[in-house]
Amino acid sequence: MASFRSLKSAIFDREESKQHYQAHIRGLNAYQKHNKFLNDYVKYYGKDRPAEQKLPIRTDQDALREGYRFIRTEEDDMDTSWEQRLVKRYYNKLFKEYCIADMSKYKSGKIGLRWRTEKEVVSGKGQFICGNKHCDERNGLASFEVNFSYVEAEENKQALVKLVTCERCAEKLHYKRNREREQLERQQREDNKRNRKARSGDEEVEEEDKNIDKSRTKSEYLDKESSRRRRKRSSSGDTTDEEVERSKEGKKKGKKSSVPRGDDEEEKSFDEFLEGMFP
Repeated sequence: MASFRSLKSAIFDREESKQHYQAHIRGLNAYQKHNKFLNDYVKYYGKDRPAEQKLPIRTDQDALREGYRFIRTEEDDMDTSWEQRLVKRYYNKLFKEYCIADMSKYKSGKIGLRWRTEKEVVSGKGQFICGNKHCDERNGLASFEVNFSYVEAEENKQALVKLVTCERCAEKLHYKRNREREQLERQQREDNKRNRKARSGDEEVEEEDKNIDKSRTKSEYLDKESSRRRRKRSSSGDTTDEEVERSKEGKKKGKKSSVPRGDDEEEKSFDEFLEGMFP
């Protein structure tokens, strides 16, 4: 018969293992339990292998993310590895008539597209409901054929796909193109305005040059005409307008004649000549 001490020790051990299970093992799946038991064994009994060594883990989701192609080619189907077989099986379950769009970054021109799943086809999402991932509009839908340009496996690819959207999401779909068109039109208007200003400035400069040339030609013509008249009057013996004005001014001031007189020596000889005539 077991003693009270051994019975008490067994009860305590059982309770301790229960608490340890609830604290460290409960809630773990089979793979996590395997890793824990393996690490515990290496930690307490192993000598050559480090206790915290982590093995690379590759799941089915990682294989799908690396091997998935938006449109598969014959070269992709020729690969018979288990990753490509998994990707092909998933690809065949998709419905490749209409697309589902992610327009969360439409302002930067980045729109993500993917094929529909069976659940979305049954609910009508993407065909009878707006194809935007975050929109459930059923009225005012329009179908578009979109040239989808994307980068896949470090290659630039293009594909024509169908997308059904409402009016509001259609504006998001063409947001970048409309923005570029508006910027181009605004730039053209500014260029035309600058060209008109430049042409108007050139025309003003040309008009000023023409006015200056006209004034120069007119002044030159007047100078030539006045010189021609003076030469004609001097040859005919007529007095010029300036001489007439001088004679008028001389009469008003009481002068005897406008003929210039000689110097003092000539006046003295004339007086002596008169004295000799009248003794």
